Amino acid sequence: MTGVSGVAETFSASYAEARAKFLRAAAAAGLKVDSRLHPERGQEGEELAMDVVLDGSADASALLVVSSACHGVEGFCGSGVQVAALQDEAWRAKAKAGGVSVLYVHALNPYGFSHVRRATHENVDLNRNFHDFSKPLPVNTAYRELQPLLLPEVWPPNEANGAATDQYISDKGMDAYQAAITRGQHEFPEGLFFGGTAPTWSNRTLRQVFQSYAGKAERLAWIDIHTGLGPSGLGERICACRDDPAALARARAWWGGGGATPVTSIYDGSSSSAFLTGLMWSAIYDECPDAEYTGIAMEYGTLPPFEMMQALRAEHWLNIHRGARPALAAQIKQQMRDAFYVDTDEWKGQILSQARQSFVQAVDGLSS
Repeated sequence: MTGVSGVAETFSASYAEARAKFLRAAAAAGLKVDSRLHPERGQEGEELAMDVVLDGSADASALLVVSSACHGVEGFCGSGVQVAALQDEAWRAKAKAGGVSVLYVHALNPYGFSHVRRATHENVDLNRNFHDFSKPLPVNTAYRELQPLLLPEVWPPNEANGAATDQYISDKGMDAYQAAITRGQHEFPEGLFFGGTAPTWSNRTLRQVFQSYAGKAERLAWIDIHTGLGPSGLGERICACRDDPAALARARAWWGGGGATPVTSIYDGSSSSAFLTGLMWSAIYDECPDAEYTGIAMEYGTLPPFEMMQALRAEHWLNIHRGARPALAAQIKQQMRDAFYVDTDEWKGQILSQARQSFVQAVDGLSS
C-alpha cells in the first residue's frame, strides 16, 4: 500500500471526500461499484451509500471481505485503508494469484461517517444490532445504573456528576465502567451503545450484500476495520467469530505471525474489548451457512478509555440537545473525530502497514 510519505492521498477529511476517493480508486482499477443508497442525506446534504466493490471472480470459492465504518466515525481510518488497497497493484496481484476474490464494503454506516457519529441514523450501535428480535433481548443492568450519570442535562457535566462518575470508577474499576457502557443495551433508545429493537437499515443492507456476493464462497474471511481501543496506532486483531475453538485456532494461525500482535478473543478475556452481544459478524453464519468462516476486527488504538468514553458521552448528549451553542457543538464533534481518528502521517502509516500485512495473511490462509 501507499508509503508513509503518501498517506494523505488515501485518507480524507469528510465522508464526501472519502466516498469520492473510493469511487475513483475503484474506477481506476477497472472495477464496478454497486451503490446501496441510504434513505437519509449527509452532513453536507450529500448522497449517502453503502458502496460495494468486488475485485475478482464472482465464482471464486475463497472470498475476503474488507469493510469500514461499522461505527461511522471510524470510517476516516477504514476508508483510507480501502482506498490504499485498491491502489496497490502488488496486493491485488497477490490476491488474484491466490485465487481469492476481495469484496470491499465501504461505509457500512454512511450516516454516522458523514455526521461524525458512531451510531446509525436510528441512534443504534450497528455492532450490537445483530439479534434475533423475535426473542428476548439481553438486559444490561450495569448500564441502567450508569445511564443517569452518562447523559446529564448540561454539558460539560457539573462537579457533582464528575464526582459520582469518579466514585463509580474508583469503586468498580475502569474495566467495569467500560464494560457496563460498551456491552450494549436495548432499554434506552437515546443512550450509548443502544442495540435497537429491530434490524437497522445497515443490518438489512449488509445481509443483502452477502446474499448477492458471498453465497458461492466455500472459504470466507472478513477483516472489519475499527478504531478506539488500545495503544495509539496498534492494531489489535480481535477474533470475530463464534466461541469456536477451531475458528479461533485458524484466526491465530493466519494472523498471529510475522511480528503481528496475537489474535485476541472476547470469550477468554484476552481482548481490550468487553464481552459483547449482537455482533455484526453473526450475519455471516446466517447468510453463508455452508462457508468455513474466519474473521477479525482490526481495532486500532487512539486514546485512553476514559477519554474515549467522554467523547462518546458528549456526542450522544449533543444528539439529544441539538439546539446547543454552535461553538460547543463544533467542539464536541471535533473531540469525537479526534477520539477515533489520529490525523497524523505517523499514525496513518502504522494503520496502512498493519492492514496490508493482515490482508496478505488472510489470502495466505484462504489459499492454503
